[in-house]
Amino acid sequence: MARRLNASDAGFDADFQKLLFAKREEEEDVAAVVHGIIKDVRARGDAALVELTNKFDRAGVTTETLKLTAAEIEAASAKVSAEQLAAIETAATRIADYHRRQLPEDVRFTDDTGASLGWRWTSVDSVGLYVPGGTAAYPSSVLMNAIPAKVAGVKRIVMVTPASGGSINPLVLTAARRAGVSDVYRIGGAQAVAALAYGTGTVKAVDKIVGPGNAYVAAAKREVFGQVGIDSMAGPSEILVIADNRNDPDWIAADLLSQAEHDASSQSILITDDAQFADKVAAAVEAQIAILPRKEIAAKSWNSYGAIIVVKRLEDAAPLADAIAPEHLEIATADPESLMRQVRHAGAIFLGRHTPEAMGDYIAGPNHVLPTSRTARFSSGLSVLDFMKRTTILGLDAKSIAAIGPDALVLAEAEGLQAHARSIAARLNRRD
Repeated sequence: MARRLNASDAGFDADFQKLLFAKREEEEDVAAVVHGIIKDVRARGDAALVELTNKFDRAGVTTETLKLTAAEIEAASAKVSAEQLAAIETAATRIADYHRRQLPEDVRFTDDTGASLGWRWTSVDSVGLYVPGGTAAYPSSVLMNAIPAKVAGVKRIVMVTPASGGSINPLVLTAARRAGVSDVYRIGGAQAVAALAYGTGTVKAVDKIVGPGNAYVAAAKREVFGQVGIDSMAGPSEILVIADNRNDPDWIAADLLSQAEHDASSQSILITDDAQFADKVAAAVEAQIAILPRKEIAAKSWNSYGAIIVVKRLEDAAPLADAIAPEHLEIATADPESLMRQVRHAGAIFLGRHTPEAMGDYIAGPNHVLPTSRTARFSSGLSVLDFMKRTTILGLDAKSIAAIGPDALVLAEAEGLQAHARSIAARLNRRD
């Protein structure tokens, strides 16, 4: 059973801190293994990729079959139903429309000294997308990672995914084609990350790697960071629901379980101002767990890390939400906008009684790649900006460097950097 907390209890602060900092995920010590895999791929290239892929995924690949052909992708898409194709199209269109609005503008201006300043935005050249699963279907992950890159202007988007038993889910390949993925490789694990970072005979290196994966993939991304960019280190999924007693308890229970079914380490929290409503939601959660296909996972998540917190007023939920800094925050109240304005830290916010978090996972438009484990205090979800970089621009003439150069010269000399000082002084016609 999920833990119950009451904000009015004397020991609430201590209990809330325990909830906040409870360790939810065992860290696997895989760094040494991953280091060896990366070293092997760098040394032996395709030969290592083939050997490791056949060892871990039983994929039966050769160097020639590491990359999927256009005919294979086309054949896989032919297996997808018309209903599924329509859903992928709707999702892709909405995700693209949403992310297109995030495109930043270049800026140029001239200040009062005559200096020309500004910045411009350009995309990275290439991105590698890691999609977990093999036979599992994660088309939403493909769309959410690839489409923002495409909107940003990335020229080459490649996808790697494990082909467990030699098979890749047709939905994943269909989503990749719709999102504009250039090439698809049937490789996974740390060896796929190594290939994307350093390149092999078959796989050309990329500039940035994005997408979720297991402990080996996460460790590999950490190790290659610096050689390439990476997105983030995702932790277990989480949801915080702030709800009043005018909600249907079954709806709220389903929302809580939508994250609990992800993983046994996921966390689902309800904050409400009505203890009787809290009881109804708790009962609804237990009833729904019993009929879920992933009931063992959901039950372990709910019983180990789930929580229900009762507060005096709904406004009291805002500082608690900021402390939790949840990946997903649902505000199912009469005036969700008002409460939202009081919350500063959340990966994504879902407003109103008819906005389940699951809509954001698939089709609404905002990205579902979000900060977890309280990192929403200082980071944001995946966006177009993750595939772009900003270059600053400065242009001076004789008048403008004469106006601001002397102060720059003072600072250069104060730092003892004489070559810096001389390069400025030369423009100021100061030979001393």
